[in-house]
Amino acid sequence: MIARNANIDLNLLTALDALLEEQSVTAAADRLGLSGPAMSRALGRIRRTTGDPVLVRAGRHMVPTPRALEIRAEVRRLVEAAQGVLAPSAPADPAQLVRVFTINANDLFVTAVGPRLVARVAREAPQVVLRFLGESYVDLPLLRDGAADLELGVIDSPEPEIVTEELFVDRNVAVVRDGHPLTTGTLTARRFADASHLNFSRRGRLTGPVDAALAARGLRRKVIATVPTFTASLMMVRDSDAVGLTSERAGAATVRGLGLRTLPIPLELPPMTMEMAWHPRQEADAGHRWLRGLVRETVREAVRDAPPDEV
Repeated sequence: MIARNANIDLNLLTALDALLEEQSVTAAADRLGLSGPAMSRALGRIRRTTGDPVLVRAGRHMVPTPRALEIRAEVRRLVEAAQGVLAPSAPADPAQLVRVFTINANDLFVTAVGPRLVARVAREAPQVVLRFLGESYVDLPLLRDGAADLELGVIDSPEPEIVTEELFVDRNVAVVRDGHPLTTGTLTARRFADASHLNFSRRGRLTGPVDAALAARGLRRKVIATVPTFTASLMMVRDSDAVGLTSERAGAATVRGLGLRTLPIPLELPPMTMEMAWHPRQEADAGHRWLRGLVRETVREAVRDAPPDEV
């Protein structure tokens, strides 16, 4: 932690945050609207206060010291807290809101809800930008670190402090190409297990609830491949005899658009709860409250206004 001293200039926290973020005196000065010499003096004061160099030169660049890395997250949290206290709250009128909101969601959820959500944001808050993160961010504490404002989908491993809210409940169904052998006759658990299967898993998992349900019946399926995105799995299913998985509601529009068929899985599978999650530090933020409300309304309207295969 920064040394306890009644005479510490708390403005140094803002300068330290900028320096650690930019790792450049010049860039940090530009970010805060200061001159280069002023930022250099601030760095000197930070070094004297902390008893640590904070940033050291490595070739043509500057790199943070271990101590700087240790306090970086805490400095960011303190600066954000100060900004939250001193900055005016977001305007009640979304039309006046200027902000970029970052949403972490897999491509299944983005495909299903993204178009509706983007259209509503464009109408209600034309100066707001939605940034959807890619699949590579799975398992990272994005909400805790402040790298994402919302997470949408199946929230299977939230940090303890994360706030979650249920949006709707979905279930898995099988998806196959039109004319697939499983589309004729009765689909039994054994016929389902005997087919070649394609897994959609952001973590590369080869097994899941389907395998547990099959094992309870003494059956085992053959997984021929696993892919990291929903869209990729559907493309492979379309051009092969593989059986894929999708959610009945969230994936239906894309499945239908590709000319694929969905089939009920003849197994007892746990439901999938689709949720919205955020960090409690944004609980009272007016702009974030507006975004949560918009997501909540958009998703629930989609579920209410369309049959299960059209959400």
